[in-house]
Amino acid sequence: MKRAKRLDIGYSIFNTQYPIPNTQSSLPGPDDITRVDLPNGITVLARSNFNSPSITVSGYVTVGGLFDSDEKLGLADFVSAALMRGTEKRDFQGIYQALESVGASLGFNGATHTTGFGSKSLAEDLPLLLELLSEGLRQPVFPETQIERLRAQLLTGLTLRAQDTRDMADLTFDQIVYKDHPYSRPEDGYPEMIQAITRQDLVDFHQKHYGPRGMVVAVVGAVAPEDAVEKVRSALGDWTNPNQPHPPQLPSVTPLEELVTQRVDIPGKTQADIILGVAGPSRSAEEFFDAALGNSIFGQFGMMGRIGEAVREKAGLAYYAFSRMSAGMGPGPWSVSAGVNPENVEKAIELIRAEIKRFVTEPVDEDELNDSKANFIGRLPLALESNGGVSGALLNLERYDLGLDYYLRYAERVEAVTPEGVLAAASKYLHPDKLAVAVAGP
Repeated sequence: MKRAKRLDIGYSIFNTQYPIPNTQSSLPGPDDITRVDLPNGITVLARSNFNSPSITVSGYVTVGGLFDSDEKLGLADFVSAALMRGTEKRDFQGIYQALESVGASLGFNGATHTTGFGSKSLAEDLPLLLELLSEGLRQPVFPETQIERLRAQLLTGLTLRAQDTRDMADLTFDQIVYKDHPYSRPEDGYPEMIQAITRQDLVDFHQKHYGPRGMVVAVVGAVAPEDAVEKVRSALGDWTNPNQPHPPQLPSVTPLEELVTQRVDIPGKTQADIILGVAGPSRSAEEFFDAALGNSIFGQFGMMGRIGEAVREKAGLAYYAFSRMSAGMGPGPWSVSAGVNPENVEKAIELIRAEIKRFVTEPVDEDELNDSKANFIGRLPLALESNGGVSGALLNLERYDLGLDYYLRYAERVEAVTPEGVLAAASKYLHPDKLAVAVAGP
């Protein structure tokens, strides 16, 4: 990482050289990423791309479902969904008219640790975009009529969730794996809780939890980084909330010591969904790359890896079958999902467990590993072709403290993974007899 240079406005910045259009490297790095810490706690990341006239602004504030009480699950998600329903300066219609008049977009999305936002426009409309972002974050008024419309939408979503076999299997899986842990709770809550949340609850939650400390804003597109920083500072630099709480500390997850199976009966369905697995590594875990490459082989690469080949292609037991490893701020799930005929549930579970046993006892083949390495390395430039892809990549650098040179070192880190490393990571987390098994269906 380059030595920080302090500007006369009092920010720390990691780059003051701006790339000449059309000549910058496709991979972001210290030479073309600008990083600035504003005095109120906001971090701004910027990278120019003058190959198109557009711009993307994305980021997050450090408020999410972790701040919900057990009695009001879904409150943080409700608030995030209501931020654009009206502000002190514009009503609901006025907000969207302002966006549509310039062909721009802006939206918020609640999650467990953070509330994210994403927007895009022409570069010339960046000030308007940031103005609307600032209004949504700082000045929502939660108009009663709009809140009731939103409540109806949220309740409809929860009704649909209760009838969706895949959603209910996922919800049940989290309750098994993350028992007595915040990750066991659904960010969108339960119908009775959403019904009981009042407008004042939304107002109080926003006033208490929303603030600039820990906020990250990434600006990518046809604007010089120094100009992007100044525009963010102008829109958000005076935001303060001295009472903004720090995110709660995550407790540890207790590993499963046996096979735990729970079933959700949803009458009238013709398919059963299975989710089977454990709590896996966090993004900061030393073995992250070993686990990620291993998971690609296990249930992602090609026709969904070994799982897809064994359960779907050869045995014909599933409509779909794949694995996922969702490493994040905490220990995300490492799981296998499959949609099957209800008559094939037990057969599919046993076959998946057999594949897990092979995965944690036998090293993967060099050819398998090399194929996945080539896939990981080859798809990175493709993911960074758009402004949105780059802005998301910059946010990951900050969210997980990866370092500005992370993408320059990425291929080297991927190539360093060995079959022995994959086996060690797999056997650390997965065990065929110590799994959560959630089944939802008829």
